[in-house]
Amino acid sequence: MILRDATVDDVEQMSAFLRQLTASGKRVSPDDEDFVRTYYIEDPHKVRCTLAEEDGVVLGFQSLQRAQAGNKWGVAPGWGIIGTHIRPAAARRGVGRALFANTRAAARDAGLSYIDASIAATNPEALAYYEAMGFRTYRRPKDLICKRFEV
Repeated sequence: MILRDATVDDVEQMSAFLRQLTASGKRVSPDDEDFVRTYYIEDPHKVRCTLAEEDGVVLGFQSLQRAQAGNKWGVAPGWGIIGTHIRPAAARRGVGRALFANTRAAARDAGLSYIDASIAATNPEALAYYEAMGFRTYRRPKDLICKRFEV
């Protein structure tokens, strides 16, 4: 498995497996290529978007952005906002753990104090993953469980 920064050349594969996550009920956010390009690759508040691949196949990616005032998640400005997306066929292979080691270093280098993970309350796999990475619940808005990691 290779970790590297995601690029515009990865958008098609990233979007394709996000559609798999949507179809399985594990994603409710947009999954089209324009969304992936705009929100994960070209976002001006992006700290890093790390991609894991093996033999040219994207196994997953993790985005980290710096929260801005008025963000849709209600995260304190200046905190990190994380999103983790693993191809269903690559689950339980250590992809998420490897991605987070890279993201944690990026957060530290960017001077972030905290990282927020806002997770659907109906997604037990994501809740367990973030808990295993050291995130702890700090608030519960409607239909979400928000976990915080102290960098």
